This record gives sequence, C-alpha cells and structure tokens, in this order.
Amino acid sequence: MPLSAILESASRAGYDLKGVVRRLVNGGKTPVEVADASHQFVIIGGGAAGIAVASSLLARSPQADIAIIEPADVHYYQPGWTLVGAGVFQAGHTARTMAAVLPRQIHWIKAAVAAFEPERNAVILDGCRVVRYQQLVVCPGLKLDWHGIEGLADTLGRNGVTSNYRYDLAPYTWELVQNLRSGEALFTQPPVPIKCAGAPQKAMYLSADHWRRERRLGAIKVDFCNAGAALFSVPEYVPALMEYVTRYGIKLNFGHNLIAVDGPAKMAQFATTRPDGTREVITREFDLLHVVPPQKAPDFIRVSPLADAAGWIDVDPASLRHKKYANVFALGDATNTTNAKTAAAARKQAPVVAHNLLAVAGKPEAVYDGYGSCPLTVERGKIVLAEFLYGGKLAPSFPQWFINGKRPSRLAWALKERILPPLYWNAMLKGREWLARPEMVD
Repeated sequence: MPLSAILESASRAGYDLKGVVRRLVNGGKTPVEVADASHQFVIIGGGAAGIAVASSLLARSPQADIAIIEPADVHYYQPGWTLVGAGVFQAGHTARTMAAVLPRQIHWIKAAVAAFEPERNAVILDGCRVVRYQQLVVCPGLKLDWHGIEGLADTLGRNGVTSNYRYDLAPYTWELVQNLRSGEALFTQPPVPIKCAGAPQKAMYLSADHWRRERRLGAIKVDFCNAGAALFSVPEYVPALMEYVTRYGIKLNFGHNLIAVDGPAKMAQFATTRPDGTREVITREFDLLHVVPPQKAPDFIRVSPLADAAGWIDVDPASLRHKKYANVFALGDATNTTNAKTAAAARKQAPVVAHNLLAVAGKPEAVYDGYGSCPLTVERGKIVLAEFLYGGKLAPSFPQWFINGKRPSRLAWALKERILPPLYWNAMLKGREWLARPEMVD
C-alpha cells in the first residue's frame, strides 16, 4: 500500500504511525548506521527490575556506561498498593519521581521503545530514533489490559468498580470498603500469568477483615471469582488461606472469568466452565467490584524478534540470557520464566543478570532458581508469607521458629509494612544485594 494509505488505515483503526514513517518507507527496517546514542549497556524499563540491574552493574563496575530507556516521570512501589487499598499506607508513600530513584551515573533516555533490531544491536525508539548497544537488558513490565474486559475502562473509579492494580484507584478501594454496609462484594482474578497472583485475594481478605471488625460482615456477601482452578498455586499454603475463607464466609467460584462490566447497572458478566466442560455466561450483581485486569507482555515485545510464540521474552530460566541472542538478557514480568511475577523475583534476578553481563567467557555463571515471594495479607496485622522456587518448591528465608510461612504471622506483617518498603528503596534500587547474592555454577 502507498504510505499515505497505510497511515490513513492505521488512523481509522486507532493507531498513530507517524512516528515510524522512516521505518515504513524503508520496508519495515530503520537505518541504524547513524545512531542517536550508543552505550555499553542499554536497559529497557525503569521499574524495579531495570533500576535494580543498573545499580547491581554499577556496584560491580562503577565506570560502566549504562543507559535506561524509560518514558515515565514517576516510579511506583507497587507492592504497597495492597496496603493503600486497606487504609494502611497513603498512596503518596508509594511514589517517587523517576529522577530521584535512577542512579546518577546512568544516562536516562526518556522515550518509549518502538522496535528491536537484535541482529544489528539496535533499539528503535518512537520517532525512529536509534540507540545502539553492546549488551541489552529488557525489563519493561506487563501490560494491564483494562480494555480486555468489555465496559471496564468506562467505569473504573466509579459505580463501585475499583482495582488495587492502579495507583490512582487503590485509595478508591479503601473508600468503597469503608462505606459498604451491606450487599454483594465481588473480587476477581483473570487467567494467569498475572503480576503478583496473590494480590486479588489479598484485597479480599483485608476488606473482609475490616467488615468483620466493624461488625458488618454478616450483611455483606463476599465472592471470589477466579478464572483458575485453585486458590493458590503452591498447595502447602492453601490450608492457612482456607481458614480465612471459612472465617469470612467467602464463596469460592473457580472457573469464573470476568468478561464484561456494566457499571451504572452494577452488573458483571463471567464466562464459566462447568465440571463437564461446557461453557456458559452468567451475570452477577454487585455493590463493590474489585477487578484484576488480564495481563500480557507489552505490544512492542509481543511483535518483536525477542518473543516466543506466546508473546513473552524467550530466555533461559537460569541464566536469564535470551535463547537466540547471546548479548540480550531479560528479567521481570515480561519473560517466559515460570516464577511468580513479583518484585521479590526481580530482586533475586537483578544480581544474576548483572553478574552474567560482566562475566568473562569460561568464568562461573550466575543462576536464578525461580525464587518468588507473596506476602498474603490475610488480616490486618497478619500475613501468610509464601516463598517458593521453580516448581513450587518451598524456599523460606527465615527459620520456622521465627516465621513459619505456612501459618499467619505478625512478624511477617511487620516485615511487609515496615521492613520491605525501605529495603526496596534503599537496598534493591541501590544495588545492595541483601539476601539476594546470586548462586554460581561452572
């Protein structure tokens, strides 16, 4: 098609392609011979994983030439949003300017990525600007697909529809929880993989605990509508969670995937699967609806040469090196590794990637064991601290006499409320690898 027709057709479909005109007229390629910038290490993403890798690299090689490509102005401590939605934290405590958290020694390229040219060691930015690299680290996080549920984007933040997965909506969750006196409270979970798979039920437990303390729980019907088939992926933690499901009178609805929301009518539609395998769509009324959106890798990842057939970055699960491009690494939520997609996983992955970026051929390689952690907030003041490796193998960080992860613990709550936030800001993002030293293999 002529260029003008391509631009017009894309515009009608809702896509602005003016920024990649150079790429279109060059047969889908961008000339990379003349680059706008060139660096030894280029990191895509200024989230927890990206900044942690940069800081770990600088801790090992203070003179390293590092650039982070990140368009956002604000960096968020996302694990804190569960507690914002429960009235424990103020939202502002979970946000800092990007400039304040990026290491001073790095180059900040404030732009969005449009495409990759891994065969030519180049990243293409919006507007077809070119950044060259010697080694690339890709950690852009997930795409929260709010439009993947019909009607959801139009009613978020009003009509009793909320989500702790967004900074501006977590305070609304707490407002709804405080104001609800009776009725139906629905908490949903989409098909995995999702960011922090325990977060959907954390919001539910903390809300139900507040209603119990306010003596309202008897007038509120709490339902957990989970697209999956189990309460939690690691069976050892399920008994403790089931005690709270019973305490709060929560009805578990497995195989229920939210597909549409009518906010003004306060109706939600779920695609369900019966035991015999047949499917049907059911409609539920609600007074409070806490939604977790479907999630996938960002669009520019899914259509890139770095992606596997499912759209995730295709890496070796131990070294986190790309399976095809030896000078490309990836970590965080957008990879196809089977670990839990949590900040705790990124904290363990970052030193592995930093070591392997600098490793000389023939030297020991750092490996990631799949560690992930999910502090399940079952009531205000108590947490079931789930920690596990690839395959669901338990991996407690503390002796059982101190914190038994399979039982609710006040010490685990203190860890999440008081210790983990400063550990995040002052250790993980600063390259201090406390309890995160990588394991080596020859």
